[in-house]
Amino acid sequence: MPKPLPLLQDTSPICCAPLAPATRMSRDDAVGLAVRLKALADPARLLLVDHLLSQPDYEACTCDLAPVVGLSEPTTSHHLKQLLTAGLVTKRRDGMNVHYRLVPEAMNAVSRVLDTGCC
Repeated sequence: MPKPLPLLQDTSPICCAPLAPATRMSRDDAVGLAVRLKALADPARLLLVDHLLSQPDYEACTCDLAPVVGLSEPTTSHHLKQLLTAGLVTKRRDGMNVHYRLVPEAMNAVSRVLDTGCC
C-alpha cells in the first residue's frame, strides 16, 4: 500500500519554478504539489474540476455537481472534500446547500509547475 501523503497545513498556491533540468524543487514544494496532484488523480474529481471551470465564478452547488459525475451527493461530497483538503476548492453554505468554488490560483500554480515552457 502506498505511503499516505501528509495533510497540508498551508494550502496556499504553490509558487515554485517549473520542472526543468536547471531548476530544483524544494521538498516542501514537492509535497505540496504531490498532495494536489493526488487529489486530482481521480476521474470523478477531474470531471468536477472541469465542470467548475465552466461555471460563472467557478462555483456550483453539490446538488448540481452530483449529476455531472453520475454519483450520489454524499459520494460527490467526499470527492469535493479531497479537493478542499488539497486547497483546490473552497466551500460556502447557503441555507441547506453547499457551494464549492474552484481556486483559480491553486490550479494555475499546479499547471505552471508542470509547464516546462513557462517563465
